[in-house]
Amino acid sequence: MADSARIRKLEEQARQLRRDVVDMVHKSGDGHPSPSMSVADIVTAMYFDVLRIDPSRPEWMDRDRFVLSKGHACPVLYAALARRGYFGIEELPTLRSIHSNLQGHPYAPKTRGLDATTGSLGNGVSVAIGMALAARMQERDYRVYAVTGDGELGEGLIWEAAMCAGHQKLANLTVFVDNNNYQSGGTVGEVSGVYPIKEKWEAFGWTCRMIDGHDMGQILDAVDSARKEKERPSAIIAKTVKGQGVSFMIGDNSWHKRIFTDAEYASAMKELGGSK
Repeated sequence: MADSARIRKLEEQARQLRRDVVDMVHKSGDGHPSPSMSVADIVTAMYFDVLRIDPSRPEWMDRDRFVLSKGHACPVLYAALARRGYFGIEELPTLRSIHSNLQGHPYAPKTRGLDATTGSLGNGVSVAIGMALAARMQERDYRVYAVTGDGELGEGLIWEAAMCAGHQKLANLTVFVDNNNYQSGGTVGEVSGVYPIKEKWEAFGWTCRMIDGHDMGQILDAVDSARKEKERPSAIIAKTVKGQGVSFMIGDNSWHKRIFTDAEYASAMKELGGSK
């Protein structure tokens, strides 16, 4: 169990990343805010506690890898990379600008610190599997983490990947499912009927754990458990809330892709503990 000071520090960092998301989307006039908010705690845990990385050496061969398969949530990933020092905070408002390093979906050749180009839904878990297999073949000890959305689980490629990873016994691979129960067209149950999620991953030979995806202690404990697994890949089903942190976004799926008015921006920043 992580100590309380460590948890508090990560919780405040997650609030900062959420403020960054609101600021980026407002200033750039485009983006996907609520999918970024639901995964903010997981991204925070990864980049500010879990991942073995060195921002001064983004190509370090023995770094841990992170793949954001639900690439439309990239604002929160860009915020994490900037706050870790991969590039300057001043770049964040350039989100989605035509010549920006911060494109609307992660594009690894342009953005320092990215491990994979993603956004075509369903591909990220397969990319992560390739990285995990490469580590085994090269006898390197880095770990690979991926985040997929529950709506993304409607893609058949996800389950082909799950089958492959289970067969290969890729214990160095951990996949988070951001289980916020929404996708762009409505609830996951209405649109793609992917439930039950846990039993599906287990059927393909994964160890599976269900957690509160906004409880930093549970996130860290689940990662620690995955690190101890020696025979199977790990799936962490993280129950989350789309728009978490800003009350008027919760339960309103129009915030999947929507910009803030000046009044909404001020309200959101105030609620997140910001200065506006």
